[in-house]
Amino acid sequence: MPAIAPDDQVFVLTGAGVSAESGIPTFRGVNGLWRNYRIEEVASPRAWHRDPRLVWEFYSMRRQVASAARPNPAHLALAKLEKKLQQRLFLCTQNVDNLHELAGSRQVVHMHGELFKSRCDACSRAPFHDTSTYDPPAGIPRCECGGRIRPHICWFGETPFELDRIFGALNECTVFMAVGTSGVVEPAASFVAHVAGRARTIYVGPEEPANASSFTECHLGKAGEVLPDLLGAF
Repeated sequence: MPAIAPDDQVFVLTGAGVSAESGIPTFRGVNGLWRNYRIEEVASPRAWHRDPRLVWEFYSMRRQVASAARPNPAHLALAKLEKKLQQRLFLCTQNVDNLHELAGSRQVVHMHGELFKSRCDACSRAPFHDTSTYDPPAGIPRCECGGRIRPHICWFGETPFELDRIFGALNECTVFMAVGTSGVVEPAASFVAHVAGRARTIYVGPEEPANASSFTECHLGKAGEVLPDLLGAF
């Protein structure tokens, strides 16, 4: 693989496959079910208004699982790349865990939110770090304004975070790499099409994504096994 030129701007998008290699189940899990609920039933504004305790129980479970996970070689390779490229690397993740940060990455854009942050559903209070688990019968935590504290997550039907910043980076990048993504979930699935024709497009993952035809390079295999060698060539 050709090395990155001194003036290259690199955009890396990571997906659920990267976290799965650290033991975090993919979001939809087996058949997209959790305790006989479809994931959409516990990850939407409608679910929050209907049964916030159920929603918090689901996200408390996810926090517990993510707390036990550790970064894998793919996370470490990307953190090493950030140290080398600094501002020339834009790392965007669809994952809500903190494994990139635990690996040493300092400039991570979480387009779908952050599992270990919460925010008020009523006021403009900034999202805050939160590792608590809110299992019934503990009740729903409340903000000082009286609003309910919800997970800082982009649910079905909500707009992903920092899209202006993300598309600004896509417009400037000369190298685009997707790692462990399915190529199905929008808008991230369309990022490669947005840069096609003017940027090198690279995919890394165990299986071809749904949008494989949009990539000029596909490196099939576990990200933790492929990415360190691939980025080492940079």
